[in-house]
Amino acid sequence: MKRNKWWLIWMVFVLLLVSACSSEDASSENDKKDGKKVLRFATWDSGDTLKIQQDIAKEFEKANPDVKVQVEAYGDGFDQKLAASFGAKNPPDVMYMWDFSTYYQSLEPLGKYVENDEEIKMDDFYEGLFNYSSVNDDLYGMPAGFTTMVVYYNKKLFDQYQIPYPTSEWTWDDFTKIAKTLTDKSKKQYGFGVASEPDTYDLQGLIWSNGGSFVSEDGKQIDGYMNSPETIDAVQMYGDMVKDGMAVLVGGKNQQSGSDIFKSGKLGMYISGIWPLEGFKEAGIDVGTATIPAFGSKPVKGLIASSAVSIAKDSKQKDLAWEFVKFYSSDQAIKMRKADLPVRKSVVEETKITEDEIYKPFYTMLENSTNTPAFLLNSNWNEINRNLSAAINAVMLGQDAEELLNKAVKDSDKYVKE
Repeated sequence: MKRNKWWLIWMVFVLLLVSACSSEDASSENDKKDGKKVLRFATWDSGDTLKIQQDIAKEFEKANPDVKVQVEAYGDGFDQKLAASFGAKNPPDVMYMWDFSTYYQSLEPLGKYVENDEEIKMDDFYEGLFNYSSVNDDLYGMPAGFTTMVVYYNKKLFDQYQIPYPTSEWTWDDFTKIAKTLTDKSKKQYGFGVASEPDTYDLQGLIWSNGGSFVSEDGKQIDGYMNSPETIDAVQMYGDMVKDGMAVLVGGKNQQSGSDIFKSGKLGMYISGIWPLEGFKEAGIDVGTATIPAFGSKPVKGLIASSAVSIAKDSKQKDLAWEFVKFYSSDQAIKMRKADLPVRKSVVEETKITEDEIYKPFYTMLENSTNTPAFLLNSNWNEINRNLSAAINAVMLGQDAEELLNKAVKDSDKYVKE
């Protein structure tokens, strides 16, 4: 038996050795294609937005004839495929990134590249964007695109009910009154669309604007934050709008998405980022945008949904990868990114995008986006967030926010104390 056991171990060792050598040979072959260096770039994009990334890659190749950029479209499986590539020590050289608290240990810190590169103009980027791609004061991603959250409103419905268009001075009291006026259940028409399972990330701007937060600034405490009166009131407000019939739940099982209902002309107001705007225009909706309302005299706080470009720590060609990241952050590449808002001030000034009333609120909200999201403050946020999400989902179905958020805090306390 012993002999058979050692023979088995030896065979496994040989197979692993052969496999490793084969992988190394394959990796060496993949480093070159048609005599060019191959730079791997992973993206979550698909369709038209994927074509934009491919076009940017081609422009980089024109400026660097000895390089072939291999665009790897991971789509909906982006996180899983990226995590697997990090685990196998065979990641793409460059990749889209957003979840820096999870992946930063597998990424190359960019501070030294920025410091040694005279061409990169860091003060041309909106400073608030760096809050989303930094961990422990180290920069791990260069901003590529962003959106803030704004209120989309149907101008035709506002005109029909003789409601003045929103201004930057409006409040949540104004919002709820308008939502009630626009609601006509006999027509299946509602003033506002609320996600049946709201993304807690997207709710943070609402919470901050009421003076609340899901977690303390040092990330070490949720009791007194996640269940504070300010947080409870903000979440309950959404639940009450649904309960009172002026808002409809959207995006859940057997439910239309909020953007689809808005495109059908049956939704007066909808909060989202830049993503659905072109679809609204194509649907023929006379759409307006407004900043998020205020809670009385409290300052409105914005939330950024940001994408950045990062370099893998295990990349074998980090200098070349930095050249691609730098190109991706250039004026030329940013202008090509039609699905995102420009991250450089010079491009905003040149294109005069903020002079367009549709786009102006996005940048007004950007100026108010100085808070750091919860997932960047606590390394166990995914576990905490499961309890928080369950609580908020139940509030949207008519249950009590205070009771549920207190329970979420109690159930999550073990994850806060490391």
